[in-house]
Amino acid sequence: MDLPEVSTAVAIMPTPTAEVPPDTRSPIPVEAKRSGEELSVPDIVDIISPSVVQIAVTLGDSSRPGVGTGIVFDDAGHVLTNFHVVGSAQVIKVSLWNGEVRTGHLFREDPLNDLAVIKIDEGSLVPAQFGNSDELRVGEEVIAVGHALGLEGGPTVSKGVVSALDRAIVSSSGIQLSGLIQTDAAINDGNSGGPLVNTRGEVVGMNSSKMSAGEGVGFALNINLTRTTAGRLIALGPLPPPGYLGAFGLDVRPALAAALGLPSSGGFVVTQIDPNSPAADAGIEMDDIIVEVDGMVIRGGADLNNFLRNHTAGEDVSVTVLRGSYLYGFTVHGLEVTLSESP
Repeated sequence: MDLPEVSTAVAIMPTPTAEVPPDTRSPIPVEAKRSGEELSVPDIVDIISPSVVQIAVTLGDSSRPGVGTGIVFDDAGHVLTNFHVVGSAQVIKVSLWNGEVRTGHLFREDPLNDLAVIKIDEGSLVPAQFGNSDELRVGEEVIAVGHALGLEGGPTVSKGVVSALDRAIVSSSGIQLSGLIQTDAAINDGNSGGPLVNTRGEVVGMNSSKMSAGEGVGFALNINLTRTTAGRLIALGPLPPPGYLGAFGLDVRPALAAALGLPSSGGFVVTQIDPNSPAADAGIEMDDIIVEVDGMVIRGGADLNNFLRNHTAGEDVSVTVLRGSYLYGFTVHGLEVTLSESP
C-alpha cells in the first residue's frame, strides 16, 4: 500500500556545529510534581530537562561534529537515542543537564527500529519518567524536547498535539518504521533521539524524523516498543570490541571514481597502513581502493567502520581491492585478512 510518507520522510540528522557548548544552567535538581495530574509546560520542562542530554558526534566521513539528543534510560549510564545519530560515529560526547561532558560508547544498536543505546559513566544521572504510548489519543497535547540546531542554553521546547497514531514510513535511509506517533510539535535538526512528552511529564515517544515536504509533520518512535527493545539490547550486554584492520584513508566519491575510470562508483582509498596490522600482514598496499569486504560493498570509510564494528578480533574476512592507476588501469585483488584487536 502506498503511503504519502514513504518517499518524503527524512531522518533528522545531527546538526553540524563548530563547537558544542555544555548546558550552563544551575545544576540543581528540580523537585516537580509527578502525581499523574496534568502540568503546565514550564513544570513539564522542569521534570524532563535533567533527563535530556546533548549528543555530539564526529562522523566517520567528516571531521565536523554533529549534534543530536538522548534520553537518560536508567541510573546505570544507559542513554537512548536514534541509530541514525550515532550509527557512523567515531567519537561520541554526551553533555548532561548539569554541564558535565562525558565520553559515550555505543553499547548496542537496532538499526531496523532506529534505536541505539549509548553507555556513559554512572553518576549525576536523572532517568526519565516513561509513560504508556498505547494510551495516547489523537488531539492530545505533547511537547518535543531536544537540542534543535545545536543551539546553546539548554534544550529547545516546542508544543503541539498528537496528529495521528500508528503511522508507517520509509526513512531517507530506506528503513521501514511503523507504529509511529505523528505530531505537529516542531521537530528540527538536532532533535533526533529527544523525548516527546505528555502533559504529565512522561516520555511517550522518541523524536525521529519529519516530512521533507510540508510543515508540522514529524514522527516519533512510540516509547512502549522503544523501551522493550532497549531492555532487550541492554540484557545482551555491551558489543564486543570491533575488529581492527589497520588501513586508513579517504572516501572515493562517485565523481572521482568516474574520472579515474574505476569499475565501481566509490570505495575507500588507503593512504596509511599500520605496519603491525592485519592490513599489512595481508598485503594491502598504499593507494589500494577497498571496494568490498566479505561481500559487503564499501562506498567509503563509514561502510568500513560499520563492518568492523560488527566483526571482532580473530575473524577471517575477505577484502577486495582495486590496484593500479588511471594510466595503466586497475586490477581486482582478493585478500584474506584476520582481524585483530585495536592497539
